[in-house]
Amino acid sequence: MTAVRRSLPEWLAFQQRLHPRSIELGLERVRAVAQRLGLLPFGGRVVIVGGTNGKGSTATTLASLLTATGHKSGLFTSPHLLRYHERIRVDGRTPGDAELVAAFEQIEAVRDGQSLTFFEYNTLAALLWFREQGVDCTVLEVGLGGRLDATNIVDADVAILCSVAFDHTEWLGTTLEQIGREKAGIFRPGRAVVLATGEMPASVYEVARQLECPLQVAGRDFDWQLSADGSWTFIDQFGAVSLPAPALPGAIQYRNTAAALAALRLLPGLSAVDAVRLSAGLKAVHLPGRLQRIPGRVEWLLDVAHNEAAAVQLVEALSDLPAVCRTVAVCGMLEDKDVAGVMARMAPHIDHWILCTIAEARGLSAAELQRRAGGHPQGTIELADDIEQGCRRAAALTTRGDRIVVFGSFHAVGPALQWLGLY
Repeated sequence: MTAVRRSLPEWLAFQQRLHPRSIELGLERVRAVAQRLGLLPFGGRVVIVGGTNGKGSTATTLASLLTATGHKSGLFTSPHLLRYHERIRVDGRTPGDAELVAAFEQIEAVRDGQSLTFFEYNTLAALLWFREQGVDCTVLEVGLGGRLDATNIVDADVAILCSVAFDHTEWLGTTLEQIGREKAGIFRPGRAVVLATGEMPASVYEVARQLECPLQVAGRDFDWQLSADGSWTFIDQFGAVSLPAPALPGAIQYRNTAAALAALRLLPGLSAVDAVRLSAGLKAVHLPGRLQRIPGRVEWLLDVAHNEAAAVQLVEALSDLPAVCRTVAVCGMLEDKDVAGVMARMAPHIDHWILCTIAEARGLSAAELQRRAGGHPQGTIELADDIEQGCRRAAALTTRGDRIVVFGSFHAVGPALQWLGLY
């Protein structure tokens, strides 16, 4: 039978409709196809990064550090802001359309009728490209949860768990103990685990104990000290190293970067990497949409905060850098998010709201977003048909000294950056 030839957009549309559910956790389908592709066991060193918040920043930082230390590093993250290619990188380079199509064709050739979700296709394509590029260190960001996430078909040498908070409760459980156990599903027997904070549910420590995982816990086994100029010193069992401030903004990035460094130094041969190369790796980190500030007559601040814990971090940043005048919010969210929890955190810091429709499969309309907010937004509220319209309206409303904050989803920040001409 002649293989079907598809362009990249056609492939992505095909993957979106192939599986009856956009999200379905489980490893059986994706593992079966991975085995047919010869991807398991996966070669080279692997670090898997999980958690409710912070995993994208931590994974990106770790990959940059690995590249700076002379390793060919593969990085898999999700979701993307605007282009699918963003999810897959080797030493910072994304694959071209033809390379992605070639990976999809390989998957299709062995799928043998096995249904795959969009994310499962994505994971397999990333692993294929990493293998073809000769990657020797791979960093995988968990998509959702951990235990049943497609990335967990790979047995990682080191697992990083950044945080555990409420999100995706319909899949992961309604208590922090349940969520923690699901996220700890990325741990492997006898292999190292880095906890970016000691404030984890008891279930996380229980899983690590059952699997006899050597633990490196922030504040106990590794730590950091800040200087007045933003530079800092990282300290662990291998000694201390002085470093420049993380390239990504926000105080939380010291914690994320420390977790990445702790994991790096647990990999064979990397414990004694000199500060010059580590500093170069930190300076090279680039990740749009994380407390990203666009200065000007009216300042823009864009952040992908989409759950209550992330909103707390965003609020801290707003408090540390108060606006001269008003703060206008442009917000769009997905249906499976805790809208009321996020809005309750943000409400005291916003003077004018523009709620936007997100026209994605799981996106909320502006009207439904307002309804789910539960009366938390204070001040004036407007509704917009999409993020572009919301940004245009925010720009028209504001004057010198005002600030515009875009948040709530990757599907809000990505289009906003595009409208601003920055992406």
